[in-house]
Amino acid sequence: MGQTITEKIFSEHAGHEVSAGEIIRVDIDMVIGNDITTPISIRAFEESGATKLAKPDNFCIVMDHYIPAKDIASANQAKISRDFAYKHDLKYFFDEKDMGIEHALLPEKGLVVPGDVIIGADSHTCTHGALGAFSTGMGSTDISFAIITGGNWFKVPETIRVELVGKPSEHIYGKDIILELIRILGVDGALYKAIEFTGEAVSHLGMADRFSISNMAIEAGAKSGIFAVDSVTEEYLKGRSDANGGLRAEPKIHYSDEDATYCREITIDVAALSPVIAYPFLPSNGKSVEQAVADDIKIDQVMIGSCTNGRIEDLRIAAVIMKGKRVARHTRMIVTPATQKIFLQAQDEGLMEILINAGAVVSNPTCGACLGGYMGILGDGERCVATTNRNFVGRMGARTSEIYLANSAVAAASAIAGRIVDPREV
Repeated sequence: MGQTITEKIFSEHAGHEVSAGEIIRVDIDMVIGNDITTPISIRAFEESGATKLAKPDNFCIVMDHYIPAKDIASANQAKISRDFAYKHDLKYFFDEKDMGIEHALLPEKGLVVPGDVIIGADSHTCTHGALGAFSTGMGSTDISFAIITGGNWFKVPETIRVELVGKPSEHIYGKDIILELIRILGVDGALYKAIEFTGEAVSHLGMADRFSISNMAIEAGAKSGIFAVDSVTEEYLKGRSDANGGLRAEPKIHYSDEDATYCREITIDVAALSPVIAYPFLPSNGKSVEQAVADDIKIDQVMIGSCTNGRIEDLRIAAVIMKGKRVARHTRMIVTPATQKIFLQAQDEGLMEILINAGAVVSNPTCGACLGGYMGILGDGERCVATTNRNFVGRMGARTSEIYLANSAVAAASAIAGRIVDPREV
């Protein structure tokens, strides 16, 4: 019987053929922690009596949520991770000197490769499935078990196959595709499932689009979102090797068999999509941009960034729309490049000058605004168009605030108008 990509990755790691539903223990290729979740893992590690990591070069800590520290509590929280990293001389420890949002930084550094099994104490760890890896979020105590033993237990997930057909039209991006899928599935329609993205339209999607799509698989309840490796992936990996002295490991590339078993199959015609806006208070509450324009939604803030849409492609999209224009008088705009490298590249390309001249404020790479931590908190009753991944009640600040999830073009055009508009009409 044929296997899916996910079943093949787990089979290779288990040393024998496995299928969906089996419970197995496998070695982990990369464990990811951040300044919020890692201290809990460290406490469990120390309480266990462990004194060393099973595979120290397979553990990466990225300081990205409240860095630079926003207050004394976050500073002390960060200190726990720093002390641990220095004590164990971690090879992969990224702080303010070389910072970035973890799910953008690790691929950029060549630390995740096709065929990996990756876990992280952050739900959006599923981002790395865009590179043909099995990548998923786990709890902090699961992370401590992995760094103590080098492995963890998994139930091999069933797979939902999503076939993407057609060619995206102007200002249709990965964000629109995943918001449309979440609208179809609902926030729990893929619980403990892998979502595999296939079809002719995939060839039209760059890595930024694929990262956005895999990133938000969790918003449908999925365990992971995964793409097969193709020429686009290979070109991206080549760039990582050139820039960073080689990938962390040799890729192990898998493809689903033609007779693989899927628990559900969905087809999305991307050529028929309009930009999708997820209204409050769920990512599944997707509406067309035409509906949003008709609803005449005035906005107080725009945020372009996060692990979902803070890549150089997003900043280029925004800069093209905003060049020579100004953010509306009653609207604020925050731009958060996902990594320092992206920040510098945007500066070299002249994007920062365009965005700042338009009235945007540019922050360091951080998760702060996305999770309502700092660097962009919403006040009572305020509305925000954000390229982030969640729009739950109180997600970015006051419980009476509202978040509308959208792609970077919608966000940029709406910042200029001061209300949600269709970027195709600007």
